[in-house]
Amino acid sequence: MKFTLSWLKEHLDTSASLSEIVETLTRIGLEVEYVHDPAAQLKDFTIARVIEAKPHPNADRLRVCIVDTGSGAPVQVVCGAPNARTGMKSVFSPPGTYIPGKKITLGKGVIRGVESLGMLCSSAELELSNDHEGIIDLPEDAPVGASYAQWAGLDDPIIEINLTPNRPDAAGVHGVARDLAAAGLGVLKTKDILPVEGKFPCPVGVTLDFSQEDKHLAPFFGLRLVRGVKNGQSPAWLQARLREIGLRPINALVDITNFLTFDRARPLHVFDAKKVKGNLVVRRAKQGETLLALDGRTYELDENMVVICDDNGPESLAGVMGGEASGCDENTTDALIETALWDPMNIAHTGRKLGIVTDARYRFERGVDPAFALPGIELATQLVLEFCGGEPSELTLAGAVPRAPRVIDFPWSEIKRLAGIDVAPAQATVILERLGFTVEKTSDAGVSIAVPSWRPDIEGKADIVEEVVRLIGVDNVPSTPLLRAEGVAPPVLTLMQKRARNARRSLAGQGLVEAVTWSFVSKEQAEAFGGGAPALALANPIAADLSDMRPSLLPGLVAAAGRNAARALGDQNLFEVGQIFLDATETGQRLAAAGVRRGLAGAGRHWSAQAREAGVFDAKADAMALLSALGVPTGGLQIVPGGPAWFHPGRSATLQFGPKTVVGHFGELHPRALKTMDVEGPVAAFEIILDALPAPKAKPTKIKPKLEISDLQPVSRDFAFIVDRAARAGDLAKAAQGADKALIVDVAVFDLYEGKGVPEGKKSIGLAVTLQPREKTLTDAEIDAVAQKIVAEAEKKCGATLRG
Repeated sequence: MKFTLSWLKEHLDTSASLSEIVETLTRIGLEVEYVHDPAAQLKDFTIARVIEAKPHPNADRLRVCIVDTGSGAPVQVVCGAPNARTGMKSVFSPPGTYIPGKKITLGKGVIRGVESLGMLCSSAELELSNDHEGIIDLPEDAPVGASYAQWAGLDDPIIEINLTPNRPDAAGVHGVARDLAAAGLGVLKTKDILPVEGKFPCPVGVTLDFSQEDKHLAPFFGLRLVRGVKNGQSPAWLQARLREIGLRPINALVDITNFLTFDRARPLHVFDAKKVKGNLVVRRAKQGETLLALDGRTYELDENMVVICDDNGPESLAGVMGGEASGCDENTTDALIETALWDPMNIAHTGRKLGIVTDARYRFERGVDPAFALPGIELATQLVLEFCGGEPSELTLAGAVPRAPRVIDFPWSEIKRLAGIDVAPAQATVILERLGFTVEKTSDAGVSIAVPSWRPDIEGKADIVEEVVRLIGVDNVPSTPLLRAEGVAPPVLTLMQKRARNARRSLAGQGLVEAVTWSFVSKEQAEAFGGGAPALALANPIAADLSDMRPSLLPGLVAAAGRNAARALGDQNLFEVGQIFLDATETGQRLAAAGVRRGLAGAGRHWSAQAREAGVFDAKADAMALLSALGVPTGGLQIVPGGPAWFHPGRSATLQFGPKTVVGHFGELHPRALKTMDVEGPVAAFEIILDALPAPKAKPTKIKPKLEISDLQPVSRDFAFIVDRAARAGDLAKAAQGADKALIVDVAVFDLYEGKGVPEGKKSIGLAVTLQPREKTLTDAEIDAVAQKIVAEAEKKCGATLRG
């Protein structure tokens, strides 16, 4: 929202300086984003007269000018402008002046051997236009020595405020002035808008063609014909107003509507009456209808949009943009002025769908003042008669202006309760009444407050408190620190919070790098990883490829690894802890931890390490390390071959505590899933559902035992067992571990062999078993006894025999 200081003062009687106005606007919530003060930029430029202009002795295209600046003896200036001549008046800048168009500070110079003590300036050098043809040529009556900016009327600062969506009343200069007056910075200028007497009935009728449930789309529509107008250029002051805020003057009729849009936040529209065929009908557009709009583009409409039609079809897109076919130009002699109220949500939907951004849409989608619909057309009619002449008709009205003021019962104690500030009822009453509220006392403790029609954002008591506080100043609200008591207990984390924190630490310790990816994935990716249900599709996605809630953390991590690989970062080790969405119920949102490895595992491409691609066992190691860090007892954990469809069936496994308590999966991802992600494999991954892990059992508090490090040497023994080809190495290792839990501290698989010397249908698994004595060194007999127990347990639980 832009306006000039002089424009503001047409509505506000104030002696406040520009800096005071800017500071107050920001303080009361109308944040100033930008201030452009041409006078400050052009303060050193003055009006001067060229006493003499003669050719430069050493350059054909230069002239040596003797210039009267009005501040002493004439100065010499070398000028290259073709229009520099004796007797002319122009704009002079002395040495030390900053030239905005050239981005330089002018200094004394010698040009082709002739001294130059200043500069005669062009409009382009002052950033007033793009004219580089010559220096500014001023009229004869321009006063020599005077400030050029003041003489030319360039001393009117432009203020731009960053308007929040809840303040449609401040989308007009009058509304901004009202707020400043309420803040004590002046007096609001009010002037009654008298109705214009119609000389004849309006020949164009209006019909609102809506069903009962659609009447809110256009509750009111007003129309007036002014015949016999002369639609030329608008007055110079009005053109200047529009140019200063970045609008291009078009013609008087259009300029009037643009002016009132910014002056009173009241968008209007004018039709060329001779281009309108028959009466007007306001209705929903029909699917497939089109409109050639004033911006020269043709838009395809649908039934969710509202249009203003004549017998030829749509002539205007309601509240957004008019049509070119009925637009006003210099040949217009009969003008139809339209005022209306539209549904804000429908206007926003239409503008967004068609990609049209206009000043009218900006205001209508925020909510204009319904009570100003009729005064707005009366004011527009007065301006049309003043600038263009003509004869007005009576008003044709359809529908009705809503006149149901919102009334809020407000206890004064709410200000203290919500804002923590003591405000006297009398002071609060003055503030509210200056803002246009009507305050009536209902008791000693409270009042009844009627909300003005231009404030659709005021809905309850908290909004009233906000109005009082912002006008008093948020900086006047006392700062009260929270009480700090001795011995305050540390913050208590929930089990899931603890698990999320520990999971991040554990996975980072595994050499994985944390990533944060979108909670949304494409429909195709969601379906590839077990999701894609309609209930988890977004109604209004931020992008076409982010249409569904993620059923797993893996799509985002795989996509991130793929993007990095496409940038020559092939070795990727990433993890994420976050929410996944399995269904639309309350329990469908789960907390998961996942990781992916792509490329070389271990030391990567280091010369001293043997290069190998990350695989299923790297993913298993990450998953088991995570479970260990979370304190999950793995005694009852089952590792079942195979996983979901997005894992490779022969290189994956499921982690579960029984068939009904699946806690996660690990393995290599299926080539089909990687193809969906457009990522080259192989990719090893795991995912653990933290919510599904068994909660720790409550135990009485006890002091943790000290870390015991035995002084005795551990003993390692290797075993090679013959088992069925379908047997699992993990089951064999678990059986060996259970042979003597006191002595056996580690069991590791170090070999797998099939071939010569091993019976058909069998395989050999090598186990390295570590024994750790704690009280005395083990004798050979004691070691042999443990070995026999291991062989017995392996045979009993896995059908294994010791390989000869």
